[in-house]
Amino acid sequence: MAGLATAPTAGAGTAPGTAAAAPTAAASPTVEEQRLDRAAPQEILRRSGFDSVAPRFARALGDADSYAEAERLVDRQGARLWRRAVDRAQGRGPAGGDLSRDDDRPLYWARLGMTREIRSWEPEFGLSDSRRARLLDTLERTSRGQDTVRYPHGRNVRRILVTGFDPFTLDRDVRISNPSGATALALDGTVIETAHGPARVETVVFPVRWQDFTDGTVERTLRPHLPHVDLFTTVSQGRVGRFDVERTNGAWRGGFPDNLNVPVTGTVPVTDPASQPQWTSTTLPYAAIVAAPTGRFPVYDNTTVTEIPAGGSAPVVRPDGPTDGSTARAGGGGDYLSNEIAYRATLLRDRLGLHSSLPGGHVHTPVLQFGTGNTDPATGTVTDPEFVRNRLDIIAQARAILTVAADTSAAVSGTERRRD
Repeated sequence: MAGLATAPTAGAGTAPGTAAAAPTAAASPTVEEQRLDRAAPQEILRRSGFDSVAPRFARALGDADSYAEAERLVDRQGARLWRRAVDRAQGRGPAGGDLSRDDDRPLYWARLGMTREIRSWEPEFGLSDSRRARLLDTLERTSRGQDTVRYPHGRNVRRILVTGFDPFTLDRDVRISNPSGATALALDGTVIETAHGPARVETVVFPVRWQDFTDGTVERTLRPHLPHVDLFTTVSQGRVGRFDVERTNGAWRGGFPDNLNVPVTGTVPVTDPASQPQWTSTTLPYAAIVAAPTGRFPVYDNTTVTEIPAGGSAPVVRPDGPTDGSTARAGGGGDYLSNEIAYRATLLRDRLGLHSSLPGGHVHTPVLQFGTGNTDPATGTVTDPEFVRNRLDIIAQARAILTVAADTSAAVSGTERRRD
């Protein structure tokens, strides 16, 4: 996922023409970046050929003789990393090693290698905190596919937008892969054939960090596209052995630590909090998705939430959704970042006036499990045949679920949603 519940199973720069702020010292690596030095991430990078990404980037960065040149370099190299990861996942170009092509982890660890290089870079021309932050933001955006969402013009191809997440809970097991991120890489730019014609899928990946969500990364990325797509699905890893279509999303952060080991508890922070609802709902065709034979994992319509009832003070689990006037404590997807991305995306849909016309919501994949005998991170290997098979099956079933959702939505609407 990027999380279910409290115990999950699984910048601005200097304006043109103004003087730059005084240069500052390089920053220390983040908690996320420090994990790079562990054996498993290094093996993942080596066995995919992505171990050369950060060193080459560092050399190129060292040759930059101005901030403008560095900006162009970071933009170009970030986009190149995303495209390389997508191409590898979809069988284009060299595999770079014996690690399965469907693996999302090389992208994650290579990106962290690049952000660590930016954080430690001290160019002769000087680099202010704000400009360093701007470079990091550019790299995050471009290497996650967030600025390369492109759909064909016209009414003959439907448009689907899908989001995934980075691996997480890495201090529990640094080998972890996230099937939602793998699904994003496998589906980006592909065409799904539906009973109502072709559907183009575009994908982006988000970090598992509370602060990025507070800063509006979800809304900034999705806002330009929601008015023009026919369907969207946020995806994350959820429960063992099952898919879930989450019916209701809650406006609450439950405090589980993110990939920086930062815990946050409280109401999901959004713009215009005075009009913020406690709950939002899926508009995906959940009944059709649950009924369809999409793959080997069962698919559930999950209606459970945790709320504080109106006038109450203690959380109550409700199997059939929230009651009137209640306060959210967990959506169907829990109280971590998977619930939050679902809440933010569907709230944005509603604030754009698209609730009745745009199918969208959240799908939880099964937990991606290592094979029998390979479950102990202290002694286990970074991959195994069952691990790969599980990930491929999850990706294939996610694609099938999207196909059902696109088919059903087209049949219900009867017309193409198009705002070119």
